[in-house]
Amino acid sequence: MTRVGIYPGTFDPITLGHMDIIRRGAKLVDKLVIGVTTNPSKNPMFDVDERLAMVRREVADIDSAEIEVVSFGNLLMHFAEQVGASVIVRGLRAVADFEYEYQMAGMNQQLNDSIETIFLMADVSLQPIASRLVKEIAIFEGDISKFVTPAVCAEVVARVARNKA
Repeated sequence: MTRVGIYPGTFDPITLGHMDIIRRGAKLVDKLVIGVTTNPSKNPMFDVDERLAMVRREVADIDSAEIEVVSFGNLLMHFAEQVGASVIVRGLRAVADFEYEYQMAGMNQQLNDSIETIFLMADVSLQPIASRLVKEIAIFEGDISKFVTPAVCAEVVARVARNKA
């Protein structure tokens, strides 16, 4: 039986913190489905197709499990059921993340108690990284190269420049 896990998120943009959780989460399952959410309320910098391409490129060299990158725009538990997931992988950075994630895990358990949520603590050096902050730093012309890969850095910088033009 193949153990399928999902790692959902906006990935706008994908950061080194996300990559850490993906690498570690992929070791826990046979197949990791990275679900790129289409939640328009977050006002993303990149559209869903751009984010899918970005994530696929960044995870291409991870070989510890089969990795699939897909978009979804429905309830997380419905998405988990659709892909046959038995595990949801979530990353935690700080106490505020825990409080939110704990509440979400409880609600998700009420919807389907056969799908477990696993929390992975972010690597200490990556804990402060958040996509929202990466975008904010880039908008104000700060250096984001410590937080994302070189390819993602170039994409974010180019998008900021395009948006300012």
